[in-house]
Amino acid sequence: MADNFLERHREEYELRKAAWLRKKKHLARQPKARLQKPDDEAL
Repeated sequence: MADNFLERHREEYELRKAAWLRKKKHLARQPKARLQKPDDEAL
C-alpha cells in the first residue's frame, strides 16, 4: 500500500506549488489605501 505513496504526493504537491507561485507573480498588486492625517493634530 505504501509503495511510493508519499513520494508521489510530494511530487504532485511541488508541481501544484510551482504553478501557484508562477500565477501569483503575474498578479498585479493592489495599492494600499493611505490614511490622510487631519491638518489640525488636536482633533
